[in-house]
Amino acid sequence: MSDTRFNTQTLHTHPHGAFVQRMLAAAIAAVEPGAAVARYLRRAGDTLLIADQQYDLCQIDRVIGLAFGKAGTPMIRAAAGILGERFSQGIAIVKDGHAGDTASAEILDQRVVILEAGHPVPDARGVAAAEQAVALLAGLGERDLLIVLISGGGSALFTRPVAGVALDDLQALTRALLGCGATINQINTLRKHLDTVKGGGVAQLAQHGQIAALILSDVIGDPFDVIASGPTVPDPTTFADAYALLEHYGIVEQTPHTIRTHLQRGVAGLIAETPKPGDRLFQRVQTVLIGSNRQAAEAALAVANNEGYTTLLLTTSLQGEAREAGKFLAAIAQEIAISGNPLQRPCCLVAGGETTVTLRGDGRGGRNQELALAAVAPLAGLEQVLLVALATDGGDGPTDAAGAVVTGATAEQALAAALDPAAFLARNDSYAFFDALGDLLRPGPTQTNVNDLTFVFVF
Repeated sequence: MSDTRFNTQTLHTHPHGAFVQRMLAAAIAAVEPGAAVARYLRRAGDTLLIADQQYDLCQIDRVIGLAFGKAGTPMIRAAAGILGERFSQGIAIVKDGHAGDTASAEILDQRVVILEAGHPVPDARGVAAAEQAVALLAGLGERDLLIVLISGGGSALFTRPVAGVALDDLQALTRALLGCGATINQINTLRKHLDTVKGGGVAQLAQHGQIAALILSDVIGDPFDVIASGPTVPDPTTFADAYALLEHYGIVEQTPHTIRTHLQRGVAGLIAETPKPGDRLFQRVQTVLIGSNRQAAEAALAVANNEGYTTLLLTTSLQGEAREAGKFLAAIAQEIAISGNPLQRPCCLVAGGETTVTLRGDGRGGRNQELALAAVAPLAGLEQVLLVALATDGGDGPTDAAGAVVTGATAEQALAAALDPAAFLARNDSYAFFDALGDLLRPGPTQTNVNDLTFVFVF
């Protein structure tokens, strides 16, 4: 049986389409947030075990939950369910459409408030939600335990600008950084110095309580200080690093004056730095990685292995321009088809990571769709070759698609429909191109997020 959430025109008719859809579904299932939380958070009577650390619930007055990110709803639901009556209350801040079953709040006896906010550009709802969370943190005492449930998208969704910097200013900077091709590491370096809940900010606000952070990673290499801008961990970056990024991308002049002034004051030592490694603040913080891109990729490849495919996990660190990555992966498919290297047919190769898009036109799309569009020309005419680019959260850029599917016949189909792949790529209009062909992946919000996966098949 295939998973029809991942159906497209090509996969619907392709002889191996059902198999491909099973692989995509297996990748998402492996990083289902609720199950991931349950693997690392367990309760036996009055003992709470988080990974390898025990907490005596008899010595804890309240257990508070704070979730932010695209997987926030299933993560906090799982935590509350495991803790049962010992779960006091919680807040989850999630992307629009990721609140999940509205009955979940009733199941949790109204102990959890689920709030939706804007992503990837922060909005007023995210700021208002952050204020509610901060008010909750302010009352934490030494006998309270805060469980922080972090997932991809948390940086935008959980936003509380520093004094003197308005939300409009952060929005303008975010758009500029997204448009110039900055990496998530670079974007979050700036965010950590412009926001009070990032860069160890939550640990500071909740410094009187105990903290356990469970993290579902959406960042290459799983660096805790970058995921959701590191709200519970030390920040190794500085104000100087942040300001240097504005200079690197040539956006100093278009950056709002309030942001430039704040960063310059920080560089001059007039504003305290974010807490750094070695700070005693973090002695009360436990941090646990509960899911990653690698885990999703390996689960998908296990399906292929079971069906006799030769497999290779090429990397979980794919970065750079999406269009260049698309050409590179298409070149590997070409080599396999021609020479049988580095894999013998039938085979599946997976590359995970997160590429970027430098905006050149006024089209619509996302990095996975752009990667797929760049692969159309080099794959043209190749038989028994298929490429799938997938955003594991179900949303690629500001669209309702998660990615797209390409075969050696895509270029011919585009020609028949009077669609020029090069022209669409030039204006960053990958969504319109694949929508016209019926080859957009539209699984809807998956309520998880571990970056992107690209699958290359040669049958």
